[in-house]
Amino acid sequence: MSAAGPSPVPPDILVTSRSLDEYCALFGLTRAGLAALPGPVLDCPGGAAGLAAEARELGCRVVAVDPAYALPLPTVTDRALAARAAMAAAMAARPRLSPSPRPYRSERYLRSWDRARRLFAADSAAHPQRYVAAELPRLPFADGSFALTLSGYLLFAYPELFGPERQLAALVELVRVTSADGEVRVQPLNDGYGRRCGHLDPLRYALGERRIASEVRRLPGAVDGRTLRVLVLRAADRRRRAALQVLM
Repeated sequence: MSAAGPSPVPPDILVTSRSLDEYCALFGLTRAGLAALPGPVLDCPGGAAGLAAEARELGCRVVAVDPAYALPLPTVTDRALAARAAMAAAMAARPRLSPSPRPYRSERYLRSWDRARRLFAADSAAHPQRYVAAELPRLPFADGSFALTLSGYLLFAYPELFGPERQLAALVELVRVTSADGEVRVQPLNDGYGRRCGHLDPLRYALGERRIASEVRRLPGAVDGRTLRVLVLRAADRRRRAALQVLM
């Protein structure tokens, strides 16, 4: 990130509006686990998600980071509306890559995005300090600031913007700002067409050389009956806290 601040998010990156329930399904989380965390959660990128607003009701503090937050709020919500339209079109054109009719019918799923977008707009206006304009691979936080770090639909979803070197730098940065007892969870491990990252093993080896332990955790049936793969990172010498075990 330059001294002038982050560049606004490129127009081809969707500003999505996912709900707390969707975050739990995608990252293998529970509401009880989030409530029991000993520190704040980082959501990077946060987009127009409802996570920060909904998690606050659980007593969990979430800090959302996105270069889009450098834009005026109406522009961010317009971008989120455009992403909603793009998701609707993608679900119609490529149903195999989209949530199946059960348990998330298309209309119901898109309505969850509408609610999340409204929650985001109200919460970011009321608590702007929880929404930080910044971009990977450099974040304006001290080492070990967060008990749990989540990064969805960015690093592997846009391989044309995040090549292997930039992915590595971003993952190392996410681990840096996460506590020694915490975890980083990243998903999906494929692009928008369902193509898996072809260099994941070398990437994990490079992380290991930097004393970052990694595993690919499988979440069977988390959203639509298909197995989800989540990359989980942590400092290699950290000790696990019982509070984080609740999330597993």
